[in-house]
Amino acid sequence: MKSSFKLKFLMLLAIACLFSGIVMAQDTKKPLLSPRDSVSGTVAGANININYGSPSVRGRKIWGALEPYGAVWRAGANEATRFTTDKDIMVDGKLLRAGTYGFFVIPNEGSWTVIFNSVPNQWGAFKYDNSKDVLRVSIKPTVVDLHERLVYTIDDKGFNLVWEKISVPVTITKTEIQ
Repeated sequence: MKSSFKLKFLMLLAIACLFSGIVMAQDTKKPLLSPRDSVSGTVAGANININYGSPSVRGRKIWGALEPYGAVWRAGANEATRFTTDKDIMVDGKLLRAGTYGFFVIPNEGSWTVIFNSVPNQWGAFKYDNSKDVLRVSIKPTVVDLHERLVYTIDDKGFNLVWEKISVPVTITKTEIQ
């Protein structure tokens, strides 16, 4: 009688292990709401890379609401956006040395402040310190058709941050000293 009970117990244990292995093997990961993305290209002879979290609009009002006017924003989701250039460049007529930077913006209704900060690896803008800013320029955004997911594009004139119904075109040119 006891050996029959032990055999049933061992069979039940083996079946439980089998099912738990099957359940654990299933992919239960949900897609990230704001996956990391990056874009690379050559502008004014410099190799540019922008690494960012790409959130979606998902029916929300973004500018002036989710991202308030007048407040520093990490220019993406989760980790701060990182901007890398392998050569010195001119950003909207101002010198930016080769390197990797934290990239932030301050959105406003008329003009946006674009910021290159010397601390490239930070979570959001929670510890953003404007004393670490290397370069700030003022950019006039343009209105575009709805763009659900935040995206950066690079072209021969510079790069664009595009999300919701706003595009922020940042001009890059060669430095005179190259």
